Amino acid sequence: MARENQRDYNRDSEYKEKVVNIARVTKVVKGGKKMGFRAVVVVGDMKAKVGLGIGKAAEVSAAIRKGVEAGKKGLLEVPLQSGTIPHDVLGRFSASLVVLRPAPKGTGVIAGGAVRTILELCGVKNIVAKSLGSANPINVARATLSALGSLKKLETLAFQRGKEPKVDYVEA
Repeated sequence: MARENQRDYNRDSEYKEKVVNIARVTKVVKGGKKMGFRAVVVVGDMKAKVGLGIGKAAEVSAAIRKGVEAGKKGLLEVPLQSGTIPHDVLGRFSASLVVLRPAPKGTGVIAGGAVRTILELCGVKNIVAKSLGSANPINVARATLSALGSLKKLETLAFQRGKEPKVDYVEA
């Protein structure tokens, strides 16, 4: 069993995965309670692609595997500029709100929980993030992906505003 997992991991080594949350869930059926697990997994290539997957199964390992597969199906490409994001952005999902701001070189990833995991697997090196509202890990993760999905390339944004592209933070 361990050899099979190792082979699968080597074949898809371009993506890294991290488990954000594992919850034990219960379904009430006619014969009593049926126990299971829900895994929230973030998948990324550290080069501007990231995805979120949720897997449910009777065992933890099966739930994580299903979450990884779901995360790979829904990868999001993020426009990065010199190791950070091109502009400030706000993401919402349900009662969760995530604010992302670009930061100069050397700042690092200043974020917590699911936001930090997503940004690191996306390949962002310098950013400041704030999570407001609900702290539910699934909603925070989806709000972060919503914010990253609404990012525009610097050139596109400058063209829409009728200005020249200007980079505040340049990697030296």
